[in-house]
Amino acid sequence: MGIRMGILMSICLSVLNLVVSGHFTFVGLALNILISSLVSIGISFVVPVGKVSREVCEKRNLPPGTMKARLLESLISDLVYTPVMTLILVFFAYGMVMLQSGGRAQIPFLPMFLKSLIISLAAGYVLIFIFQPLFLRGLFKKHGIGQGAEQDDRVI
Repeated sequence: MGIRMGILMSICLSVLNLVVSGHFTFVGLALNILISSLVSIGISFVVPVGKVSREVCEKRNLPPGTMKARLLESLISDLVYTPVMTLILVFFAYGMVMLQSGGRAQIPFLPMFLKSLIISLAAGYVLIFIFQPLFLRGLFKKHGIGQGAEQDDRVI
């Protein structure tokens, strides 16, 4: 699940941020997707976002699958993945601009990062809210989970 969501987020946020920056290139897109995919896959192995989301929803007495639970789960996933991915991608883009300009580019890092972060958080939230349940449903079908009470405890 983490790998699928990470790759989807990487592709969508890379395209979005490159288009918004006004410096879209296919090489830049490929590098952004590669870097952000590696980062998001790494995060998915280190941070148990699903477990954290479930525990937070349980503490707030939000039954799984409800709209409020999905909204909160999407927010948690977005806050775990998006800032890290955005920071690394903006740092990479900033470094490339500085390298190409010989260090003479007059681009402040913080405004560049904050603009990208705001856009990425909004887009990431929507992507997670829409696609996470679809990917989960697909994984459940693929592994036969949910088709019988005896299979509900299997791990994906």
